[in-house]
Amino acid sequence: MRFGILGPLRVGGGESTVTAGRDRIVLAMLLLRAGRLVPVEELVDAVWEEHPPTTARAQLQTCVSRLRHRFSELGLAPEIIVTDPVGYGVRTAPADLDAEVFARDVEAARAAVSAGRLADAGERFRSALALWRGPALSGIPSRSVRRRAQVLDEQRLSVLEEHVEVELRLGRAAELIEQLAESVDQYPLRERLRGQLMLALSSVGRQADALVVYREGRRFCVEELGIEPGAELQALHQRILAGDLALAGRESRAVHPVRSLPRAIGDFTGRQETVARLVKEIEEDGSRIHLIDGMAGSGKTTLAVHVATALSDAYPDAHLFIDLHGHSDREPLSAAAALSALLHQIGVPGERIPTETEERAARWRSELSGRRAIVVLDNAATAAQVAPLLPSGRGCLTLITSRRRLAGLDGGRPSSLAVLSAAEAVELLGRVVGDDRVSAEPEAAAEVVLRCGHLPLAIRLAGARLAHRPRWRVRDLADRLASGRGPLSELSAGERSVGDAFALSYAQVGPAAGRMFRLLGLYPGVFFDSLVAAALTDLPLPEAQDLLDGLIDAHLVDEPEPGRFRFHDLVRDFARQKLAEPDAIEERPAALQRLLNLYLHAGAELAQLVDQSVSGAHLPLPPLERPDLLQVYRSQGLDWLDQNRATLVALVRLAGDEGELRYCWQLVRACWSYWYAGGHLDELIEAHTVGLRAAERLADDEAVATMHNYLASGYYRLARYQDSLTSMETALRLRERSVDRIGRAGTHKNAATVYAINGDITSALSHFDRALVLLRAAGYERGTVALFTNKAAVLLMAGRPAEALVLSRQQLVLARKVDSLPDVVNAIGHAGMARVRLGHSEVAVRLLEVALRWKRRLGNRFGVGELLNELGAVERRLGRPEAAATRHRSALAEMTEVGDRIGQCASRNFLARAILDQGDVASALDLHRRVLADAARLGARYEQARALEGIARCLRATDPAAARAHLVRALSLFRQVESPERHEVERLLAELG
Repeated sequence: MRFGILGPLRVGGGESTVTAGRDRIVLAMLLLRAGRLVPVEELVDAVWEEHPPTTARAQLQTCVSRLRHRFSELGLAPEIIVTDPVGYGVRTAPADLDAEVFARDVEAARAAVSAGRLADAGERFRSALALWRGPALSGIPSRSVRRRAQVLDEQRLSVLEEHVEVELRLGRAAELIEQLAESVDQYPLRERLRGQLMLALSSVGRQADALVVYREGRRFCVEELGIEPGAELQALHQRILAGDLALAGRESRAVHPVRSLPRAIGDFTGRQETVARLVKEIEEDGSRIHLIDGMAGSGKTTLAVHVATALSDAYPDAHLFIDLHGHSDREPLSAAAALSALLHQIGVPGERIPTETEERAARWRSELSGRRAIVVLDNAATAAQVAPLLPSGRGCLTLITSRRRLAGLDGGRPSSLAVLSAAEAVELLGRVVGDDRVSAEPEAAAEVVLRCGHLPLAIRLAGARLAHRPRWRVRDLADRLASGRGPLSELSAGERSVGDAFALSYAQVGPAAGRMFRLLGLYPGVFFDSLVAAALTDLPLPEAQDLLDGLIDAHLVDEPEPGRFRFHDLVRDFARQKLAEPDAIEERPAALQRLLNLYLHAGAELAQLVDQSVSGAHLPLPPLERPDLLQVYRSQGLDWLDQNRATLVALVRLAGDEGELRYCWQLVRACWSYWYAGGHLDELIEAHTVGLRAAERLADDEAVATMHNYLASGYYRLARYQDSLTSMETALRLRERSVDRIGRAGTHKNAATVYAINGDITSALSHFDRALVLLRAAGYERGTVALFTNKAAVLLMAGRPAEALVLSRQQLVLARKVDSLPDVVNAIGHAGMARVRLGHSEVAVRLLEVALRWKRRLGNRFGVGELLNELGAVERRLGRPEAAATRHRSALAEMTEVGDRIGQCASRNFLARAILDQGDVASALDLHRRVLADAARLGARYEQARALEGIARCLRATDPAAARAHLVRALSLFRQVESPERHEVERLLAELG
């Protein structure tokens, strides 16, 4: 570049410049408006301002003359400066002036952002910003120059903010912090930069530092300008403060491209006009929602995938696909389940997916708000099913397919897909079979596609058989289709059925493979493996694998990835209809029992990896029929449970529907600990509800009690305390007559926990005592030591730390005896908590730190969060509120990850107290109020009371009357839950008078 104004004035491409002051001002003015004439009057004003001499024009000519001479010395053409009666100008080539190169790079970067090419955008932004060597035209004091140079400086800052936004979306927060900190120090009133620094700090887990950045900015605004920060920065502050970004340091904010679309079919035929129309509408009209409806097998999914693939470059961040099962034999996916699956696709771990549908939808919209993504919602049932799944970001495209026209979706553009025309259908057959074979027998080809109803799926399936039989004529295929009987009447086109195509493929695979095909129709999941096929058919695994290969060759089964198989839903319909025929239906019960037996034993054994103390060890299982298959699943460990999570629930439903009632409730019981510990509460409640119905149909009180007992656990985790209590009381009533002392004791123990959280400490302790009597009578010491954990927690809650300490010591001895490391750790943690409340801070911290290290090793996330809050409380009492806040933020992250909503409220209440002790009254007040609203919605009286007390502490100096009103409400709630904290509230009320 020959000229530089993005920093000190530079001429000639190196460090050379112009030294004369007036010449510098003139050249600067000309370069600021390169390619245009600058009137003489403006140049005079820039050089002499309010006091130009009478010889100003003549002196200006002298300046220009010296500049031309200087250009010659530097090897530049003097003619670069243009003279005109109006004024002067500088004529530059595209790469001559750094400011023009900067503008072009910025324009290219912004275009890349619009196209979703974030990496390219980041590179162009970096290239543009690298041109700057300091403030524009620094060292030239002319007010005219400075005024115009400041415009350039402002542009640089805006571009810097745009660049940072891109880098944050690319997950490069750590690399930005130093640069952002320097920029914020230099420009303390740039709130967007300050907010970006706060986000970057949060993204690497430095929430406390992010809050310091906000406080410094607020202090500057108040002291220098007399105003509060802007609403956007305040909102970001509250999100960080409340822990909404507590997980930012644990999950990358990078936009990792997601590619979940099925492979586009290479022989796509007959929809070119439809594809062209849809692509044009999307590219030119900016439409964001498209509805594709049509009959089954008409190619809706194929069309949607083809359109999505054609547009994929414009939506680089994510290509998502989900089957909503709107028209299949299984229930349509609920909005909650669909949102969970979509969030999984974009990388949100299961434990971080909210439990409530509205919260999941909000997380889904938030995750896609900054991405350019294509979302294919396939096989939708109704508009109501789809509406919560629609992303709100303007950079997203949603393609929806359904067998029905979906009315009521605002902004959706419908496209009804008819069957192929005769010519298109023959063309498709030619692509599958070979054009030469089809063109040699045009009449037979026309009959084949007619028998297939011109449906693309049927044509592909029928044509595949012909393609793999080179000795067949097209007429042979037509005759076979004509001689068959169509079993899929719902998939007909007019009077023609597509069932013949499936029947032909089925007839070619042989008896053994045909039997496997039929029995696989029983499987309720989407994907299955060769072990499922072996269990259903009662065949050795190698033989089952060979038969599966034959089904794949026949296009009756698909293998989207090695070892994972699936049916198309229409083919599954056909398999199930074949199984329902008189000569095959008798195979169904035994095959289902074999599948249930395998899954029951796999679930019962693998769930013990989560928590042995709550496994199915006491569950009377039927004998294992296929130890060879279980051994394979055993080697997969928890991965098998993760991969089969949805299938387990579907299998529970199938067992209930088919009358396999004992398998139904036992499978539910066996898998409880996996669903519970993993936070999969939707599956837990659905499965236990089905299991409960099965147990009731069996009139098995013990099974009914078991289902109620564990159903209560799901309600408990969701803070549905009344539902939890109702189920628990039912289980207690049924088990009073049971001879199973251990089962009765477990129900009493669980009931005690529910009573305690509802504030009935007296009933809770009574149930613990009854459970202890039963466990000791049964001689079950492992159950006794687990009970001590729950009882110690309740004693601490009731304000009886001395008793809790004694009990924890007893637990420690017994836990060592039965060799239960988790219970040893629980005993140490509760002993530390008791010591805190007894005022033994030094000993308490040592015990809590030991317990915390072991809880982390054992993966007990609830316990980690609980102990972090305890340690934070100790830090605050010792006068270290900053350290306390750090502990509570970490606790909040743990509680959020495991979905413990009461734990989140507790952590936020603790955090607000620490913030208040740091002197930030406004932030503490806002956080307590948010907790109050959340706790009230959950019915958590104890956390409501703590939030009310915290609000009163924030208000007592400025609004004593309001503080007193909040304390009165807090006292009432503390008394209801029998909390010792009522005494502190009574003291605060006395101080207020």
